[in-house]
Amino acid sequence: MSFPDRIVRTIDLTQPPATVWAAVTTADGLGGWFGDSASIDLRPGGAAQLTWSGEHTEHLRVERVEEPSVFGFTWHIHGLPADDPRRTYVEFTLEPAGSGTRLTVVETGFAQLTDDAHRVAFDGNTDGWAKELAELDRYLDAA
Repeated sequence: MSFPDRIVRTIDLTQPPATVWAAVTTADGLGGWFGDSASIDLRPGGAAQLTWSGEHTEHLRVERVEEPSVFGFTWHIHGLPADDPRRTYVEFTLEPAGSGTRLTVVETGFAQLTDDAHRVAFDGNTDGWAKELAELDRYLDAA
């Protein structure tokens, strides 16, 4: 049986691409909507971290930076043990849309998982991206 390998979410934002780029590629931006705090070395191979309430930290590896339109990273797969080396790849693509930005997020790499692990990771991240992109929209509107 074959599983979906990718989650795709698109959102139209009222802010220009430069503003959205800063929200998805800077520590202040990421810490404002995608965690409580963040750090990032914005270059391929650079490390990034997202922390929530000082209790949970997610480690990312920057894979692609093509300012102002493409940002990609890999991260641990939700539901797998911390020492599992498998990762998914997340890519943000920004396109001008009138005076705003169309942001597409694609996360791939779920097909490498077993049935149970796929269900946990894919379902969790599908719900997670819907919530996180709504938080991004609120964050940008409040800025």
